[in-house]
Amino acid sequence: MDTNLLNNYVLKAIDAYPYELEETVENLNYALSYENNNAYALYLMGRLQAEQFGDYEKAKYYFAEALANKMDFIKVYPKYILVLIWNHDFDEAQKLIDFAHTVKAVGKGELLVLQASLFECQEAYKKALKTFKKAKLFVYNNGYTSFIDSEINRIKNKLKPNKKKSSKSKKKKKRKQKKKKK
Repeated sequence: MDTNLLNNYVLKAIDAYPYELEETVENLNYALSYENNNAYALYLMGRLQAEQFGDYEKAKYYFAEALANKMDFIKVYPKYILVLIWNHDFDEAQKLIDFAHTVKAVGKGELLVLQASLFECQEAYKKALKTFKKAKLFVYNNGYTSFIDSEINRIKNKLKPNKKKSSKSKKKKKRKQKKKKK
């Protein structure tokens, strides 16, 4: 197979996604028919399955195939981890996060944000907060830092109702104690 033709189909699919889905699918199918283990085409097919069709099982398959063919394809890790979280495959997501930390050039800040999201989905809000704060140390642009700050505030707001309940119950206890003293 002519590599230039394969690359042409993959590049057309990349260019079309996510705005021209029909063109994306057509070019991905051509690319995968020429080389069924092309990591970039498999990765993009995984994104298409997850983001457009919501078929997380198929997306997991394509992402796994992409990594099986190119373990150092760093674009796959964050998207694959996100799909595992969306699909509530938390143990698998944790294993992939742990492994991704060993892959050279994978963004540590992004992995920590995904780790924090995993903790949040598991309702471990304090761990999520701590991990988001750690992630801020490994991001290098203001936009992503602002995103992390908004995530931290969102998690803090989830914790606030718990604190309000406990403070209300403390006030009730104090009132009861005052009544008993009288």
